[in-house]
Amino acid sequence: MSTETQNVPVSPEDSQLAEIFKTEANEAFKKQDFNSAIDLYTKAIEKNPNVAIYYSNRSFAYIKTECFGYALADASKSIELDKSYIKGYYRRATAHMSLGKFKEALKDCEYVTKVRPNDKDARMKYSECNKIVKKMAFEKAIAVDDNKKCIADSINLDAMTIEDEYIGPKLEDNKITLQFMKDLMKFYENQGKLHRKYAYMILLDIKTYFMKQPSLIDIPIGDDDKFTICGDIHGQFYDLMNIFDLNGLPSETNPYLFNGDFVDRGSFSVECIFTLFGFKLLYPNHFFMSRGNHESATMNQMYGFDGEVKAKYTAQMAELFTEVYNWLPLAHCLNKRVLVMHGGLFSRDDVTLDEIRQLERNRQPPEDGPMCELLWSDPQPQPGRAASKRGVGCQFGPDVTRAFLELNGLDYVVRSHEVKDDGYEVAHDGKCITVFSAPNYCDTMGNLGAFINLKGKDMIPKFTTYMAEPHPDVKPMAYANALSSFLC
Repeated sequence: MSTETQNVPVSPEDSQLAEIFKTEANEAFKKQDFNSAIDLYTKAIEKNPNVAIYYSNRSFAYIKTECFGYALADASKSIELDKSYIKGYYRRATAHMSLGKFKEALKDCEYVTKVRPNDKDARMKYSECNKIVKKMAFEKAIAVDDNKKCIADSINLDAMTIEDEYIGPKLEDNKITLQFMKDLMKFYENQGKLHRKYAYMILLDIKTYFMKQPSLIDIPIGDDDKFTICGDIHGQFYDLMNIFDLNGLPSETNPYLFNGDFVDRGSFSVECIFTLFGFKLLYPNHFFMSRGNHESATMNQMYGFDGEVKAKYTAQMAELFTEVYNWLPLAHCLNKRVLVMHGGLFSRDDVTLDEIRQLERNRQPPEDGPMCELLWSDPQPQPGRAASKRGVGCQFGPDVTRAFLELNGLDYVVRSHEVKDDGYEVAHDGKCITVFSAPNYCDTMGNLGAFINLKGKDMIPKFTTYMAEPHPDVKPMAYANALSSFLC
């Protein structure tokens, strides 16, 4: 029995229309209007579903919008239509890598090097991917030893001296003060680098703090007290500073919750994370941080944070960050009325707040289950559930949101995780709110950023939006490894 894909009969008129749609889609892609490009590639595919390049191009647009599950399916379809179509293998490798599936990516890279043995770019990508696979295999082998010493225990602060020429902010009696934070932010705005000793001290202190916290944090808010929720920051430090300019510095009377994805993509991630960790240590009961899907080793390896920490500090510190991120809380419940998590809801109907509270979080995010879904899931407009466009987590409809809220006695949920043109979106009959705080995401998307203010009495969300701030000429993904060229 033949395994060849059978072409669908297509009229000359439809074939011509498909090419017109593809050309328009390519123009939209060049303008970085990726959603329009996806719509136009889809129209091309509807007119002529036999052309590999339509699927491959749509796969690339899906990669740009972080819909890695859809990207994977399209790349595989392009290969199914044309076994010799090299770009299809590259797209599939990219989708696999974006999901942390480096072994699968390696197979596609290996195929390309066999077909194009003289292609230097193909060999480089294969080599980089192979390095990661070998590194992961090594780490898995040594992880079998349950007594493996953690990085935090190996840090010797006494051996680190503060050089006379260091002119940056200094901790007072090894404690963070408001003045230290003000000095640090100003120092960062002028592209200074916090001394490694203070950086390590902050990381060790914040790890100790987070280790004592539950996976779900309950936050009381007084009737007349203001509370602010921010979404993804993604290493956009100068936009973070703008949030504080617009809404005031964090304090005991101006509490904040930052809802994950503090790092990656933006090339000022180190500055963002130390600013946020600093405020958390300064105001532990009035400044909160949730884990996002980018607070993980594979995402950091792929999207720049790992490389940035190694460039600005050391590989040891990059490993310490991974340990710290493993202890970040997974969700916050405000006044027992609003649940805030980075991603979204669940593939099961019976998940309770108590179950979230008891989740074992000290690990890398699993590929399924409640912890994965808290970090990765997305809402959809239609009822029910669907496979995730990202290839991880699930998509959940308004009926799923309503049932979850009723089960747990909540008013609505707030999540982040998705770029929105206006910086926020109210969906599911007002019961599911998305907030995204990185304007002009990756210097390309043109979106506004937003944050939410609410008061304890009524918990009604009010939105503030803002445009992107200028920043020094360091491009997004500047510190990403060689594999990031797959994403370009």
